[in-house]
Amino acid sequence: MSHNYEAQRRETIATFKGVRGLPETSVVEFLFFLEETDADWKAFDAALRKAGFRTRRSPDGETMIAAYGPMPVTPDAIWAKERLSTEIALEHDFYPDGWELAG
Repeated sequence: MSHNYEAQRRETIATFKGVRGLPETSVVEFLFFLEETDADWKAFDAALRKAGFRTRRSPDGETMIAAYGPMPVTPDAIWAKERLSTEIALEHDFYPDGWELAG
């Protein structure tokens, strides 16, 4: 099954509708969960780092968190990094689970 990037992009853009008071810049954390039990965490981590993300696993060990920034907090800027990190994730049997502003 192919990933629906357009639906993902629409969801990201919709997140900004009506929201006020966002910072101009922030570190953004993109979240990914394991799709296949035999996925290679180390290879996924290395690919994200090569693309400029800082990575860590969630405290429960079930989610990869890929941080980027500080970067502009705009729909287009966030979508660009979300798309890139999602492409990397899908290549490594992980699936996107949203994003959030750090801290």
